[in-house]
Amino acid sequence: MPAHRILFICLGNICRSPTAEGIFRKLVRERELEHRFEIDSAGTGDWHIGCPPDARAQHASLQRGVDISSMRARQVSAADLARFDTVIAMDLNNLQQLRELAPRSHHHKIRLLLDYTDIGDSREVPDPYYGGNHGFDLMIDLLEDACDQLLANLLGRS
Repeated sequence: MPAHRILFICLGNICRSPTAEGIFRKLVRERELEHRFEIDSAGTGDWHIGCPPDARAQHASLQRGVDISSMRARQVSAADLARFDTVIAMDLNNLQQLRELAPRSHHHKIRLLLDYTDIGDSREVPDPYYGGNHGFDLMIDLLEDACDQLLANLLGRS
């Protein structure tokens, strides 16, 4: 059984959260810690259930050595919020939706990803879906830094 279960959440589970999942998996694999983590991602919305990540997210991730092409979007459930130890939202809207879905007893598990870093001025990972390729590169810059800090934080607690 993994020591820690972590779930990354964005709106549709086709850009930010699968990319964060892929980056976090890579960091864990590089440190040979796969046995200690269960890692997944989901979206608050149901529009893309069963779809692969956005092609631009796949391309930008692959440029950084992270292959997310086999992932498929799914919607977060109340059962996920009970099962996972840490639930990481990409933005304030996702955070609010998760807190509405979760019983109050699980609110302590729900955090913003950028709370783990001091890069930039925002607490949110911008959604690159409606922008150009630069948005995906910025997203990955933020995710790489924050996922590295998140992993360090989790390892420091164990």
